[in-house]
Amino acid sequence: MSKAEDILSEPAALSDLIQYQDGAVVSRTILKNAAGTITLFAFDSEESLSEHTSPYEALIHLIDGEAEVTISQQVHRIGAGDILRLPANEPHGVRATAPCKMLLIMLKSP
Repeated sequence: MSKAEDILSEPAALSDLIQYQDGAVVSRTILKNAAGTITLFAFDSEESLSEHTSPYEALIHLIDGEAEVTISQQVHRIGAGDILRLPANEPHGVRATAPCKMLLIMLKSP
């Protein structure tokens, strides 16, 4: 597998950079530096990231499929092409309601 800094040295479709795996959540970091990280996720249907908090703001971009994102107990249903902000220090979790791929952009404070 390529190093994170080599992944985007040529044009690529985001959905081609990560593949689904039966009964699993797969992740792949495509950029990481002091400013934050950009990570791709592929969720099989009904797979999830359990509720947690982060000290950093983040942005979810759903590439394909469907998911429910819970932020401070409020459920948001998102589909392909949707984006959603995850505020810092707010409890949040993600559950795939169908197989889905997601780009997570996490921004660290300076």
